Order: sequence, then C-alpha cells, then structure tokens
Amino acid sequence: MFVFSARRWYRRAAFMILLVLATFVMYNGCRVLGQWIVPSDPYRVPQGAALKVFGSSSYAVHEPTFADRLRLFYWYGE
Repeated sequence: MFVFSARRWYRRAAFMILLVLATFVMYNGCRVLGQWIVPSDPYRVPQGAALKVFGSSSYAVHEPTFADRLRLFYWYGE
C-alpha cells in the first residue's frame, strides 16, 4: 500500500528550491566577483614607469643555451 506523506514531499520540495536558489546566488556572485577582479583591458600599453615584459625586444643579447637554462633550473630549485 502506498502512503503519500505531504509533509515529506513539502520538505523535499523546499530543500530543492533552496538548493537551486543557493546555487543561483553563488554562481552569479562568483561571476560578479570575477568581473570585478579582472582588469578592463589587460593588453593595453603600459602607462607611466611601467615596462611591458613580454614581446620581442632588441635588448636580448643572446638566447640562453640548454646548459644556462639547466643551471637556472637547479639554482631556483623549480
């Protein structure tokens, strides 16, 4: 015999609604926080005394050899 318990189904439905609501709030909160943290244009030209680190430059004297790279690897311990 099947017994239908309205109170049990009400608790399950309330739990599911709260779970969906909490998931929605957490997802949108993380999305807003992520948009707030990311700079508006990360690839813009540096201003002031800042230097752009990556890119081709004429300052490079020579390309490091394998031995130089290996020495730096052991020196920094990475």
